[in-house]
Order: sequence, then structure tokens, then C-alpha cells
Amino acid sequence: MTTQLLLLEDDPAIARTVAYALERDGMAVTHSLLVHDARQQMRSRRFDLLVLDVGLPDGSGLDLLREVRHAPATVAVPVLMLSAHGEEIDRVLGLELGADDYLAKPFSPRELAARVKALLRRAGQGKPAAAAAAPAVLFDDEAGQRICLRGQPLPLTRREYRLLAHLLRGAGRIHSRDALLAAAWGDDSESTDRTVDTHIKTLRAKLRELDPAREYISTHRGMGYCLDLP
Repeated sequence: MTTQLLLLEDDPAIARTVAYALERDGMAVTHSLLVHDARQQMRSRRFDLLVLDVGLPDGSGLDLLREVRHAPATVAVPVLMLSAHGEEIDRVLGLELGADDYLAKPFSPRELAARVKALLRRAGQGKPAAAAAAPAVLFDDEAGQRICLRGQPLPLTRREYRLLAHLLRGAGRIHSRDALLAAAWGDDSESTDRTVDTHIKTLRAKLRELDPAREYISTHRGMGYCLDLP
């Protein structure tokens, strides 16, 4: 099946160059000039990876990134950000919001294509069928609102379930505390970053009870938390 990519870029020349580099590697590229158009495309179809420019005439690719990371249907989709700003603070902001990689302009089309392929490999594209069919270490039984670790259900509260389910959908990705708050608590204004930290501590303890040899949730100082699967 052909890999489907969404490219959000308002510079036609850059868009043509990027699309050519990716299509040469057998990927199908859908190009949007505006944030609004990209939203429409994402409502009508599923994409395997997003390449989002930061500065657009009708907004910022970072706004779309926030929406992508808060929506269950797209939380695990890899995202590569493009920006004319290469300063550390800009890269950190993009990564904190949930981007998987960040590329500053001007860039080499070959480097961009290589990074896209690396993100797809990390997300599981192109795995052998036998590997893809291997039993999951952590399994989210959405119908039963429970998560099983190596076949054993974890004793989770409603908030803990939502928190771990969100981490599991984006396993291997760093999730900011704000994103985790939105996923598990919604609009509860009384919840804070400290609430997330407390629940993460409890989740770690419950995971450790069933699998003492492994630490599943890692802390990334100043950025958030990541669920690491074997």
C-alpha cells in the first residue's frame, strides 16, 4: 500500500521540491497551501505522516500540530515540522507540542526524504508481517476500557486508563504535560501539571507490579513523558 503524506507548505517552489523528492521514493503527497485546507484534507482521509510548515498565511502549523496530538485518530501519526526559524527555542517548542522531528529551512530535499523514511520506520511502516502480528506487550481493550500488560489487566482508575491509553497510542513519542492533561482530564480547570506527575508515578508502580524488570514510562525533563515498548 502506498504511503500517504500530507504536506502543508505555502511556498509553491518548496512544495514542488519536497513533493518530487518524496514521490521519487514511491510516496503519495497531498499538498495544502493553508492550515484550513490541511484540516479539510485530514477530515476526509487518513495520512501516514504529516509534513507541516510553521508559518502560514492563515495561521501556524503548530496550531494544527496541537489539534493532531489531541485527537485520538491522529495522535500516533508521525509529524515533521518545517520552519525558517532554526533557533533552539523554536525546535524545543515544536518537540514539546508533539512533533517527531524538526527541519530548518533551507534544507536538502534528500535529507528531508531520509528523515521522513526514518520516521516511517520508527512508526512501524514496512515491518515484516510476522513482526507486525506479534502479540502486543500492552494491549488497549477500548470496549472494556482496560489495558492489559502481557495478557494481565492493569487495575486502573478512569483517569489512569485515559492517561495510559493516550501514551500507548503515541508510544515512543514524548507527550507534554499539557497534552496529557487534555487527554485524561479534558476541561477540568482544577487539574495541573502536578496532577499528571502524580498519576504517572502511580501508573509506573502498577506496571512495575506486573513487570518488575522493566520501566515503561520515561521522563524527559522539561518536555514530558514517553511510553517505551520493548
